[in-house]
Amino acid sequence: MIALRRLNNQEFILNADLIETVEATPDTMITLTTGRKLMVQNSIEELVRKAIKYRQLCNQTIQIVKSDGSSKDSYEKNQD
Repeated sequence: MIALRRLNNQEFILNADLIETVEATPDTMITLTTGRKLMVQNSIEELVRKAIKYRQLCNQTIQIVKSDGSSKDSYEKNQD
């Protein structure tokens, strides 16, 4: 999910997985996989940067905190 700003300055949250294309018309127009189009104040570069950061966060390994305060990656838990 990424925070963007509509042309009327209203902030909203977009599921970045729904982005199909982004164009500068000259405002930034996002076309979603649903066919819906959104115009935003954010630049294409900012939108791409936020989408990349979102995907990186989604792909991080989940840390499991044990009762003794130590932690380990979730994939290690399946090997116990």
